Amino acid sequence: MPRVGSASAFEAHHLGGTAVAEPAVGSFRFPARNRLHRPEEFGAVLRGAVKRRHGCFELCFSRPNGGGQPIAGPRLGIIIPKRLARTAVLRNLLKRLVRDEFRLSQLRLPAGDMVIRLVGAPDVHPTPPDATRRRAWRLSVKTLLAGLAP
Repeated sequence: MPRVGSASAFEAHHLGGTAVAEPAVGSFRFPARNRLHRPEEFGAVLRGAVKRRHGCFELCFSRPNGGGQPIAGPRLGIIIPKRLARTAVLRNLLKRLVRDEFRLSQLRLPAGDMVIRLVGAPDVHPTPPDATRRRAWRLSVKTLLAGLAP
């Protein structure tokens, strides 16, 4: 049974539809090999990195230097401090937004390690985050990641 929203080459040719390129299997996942895990990895990126800021987020990017293991693609680390995002709900929301934008744009990103961290307090008072604030935060992260794409 064909997937909803996709058209095969047969449908494109005989029914006048347009063929949709399917992404590679697993290309939009966020496996462990695409994450920074150890404090040393975070520290190396934060020390010798190109830094960019947009909104309340900062992106630190470090290209592979040839030493150590080769990096097959981009790897992400996220830092959301408690002093800036007081509630666990807000911290988890921000991490989820960052992971989602990274996951969707990782095929366009250069190989290297990056850390996205919250450097300014997000505007959440006096009400919980609404759709407008979520879009603004997502746009900030998307803008930072788009600046890395070749």
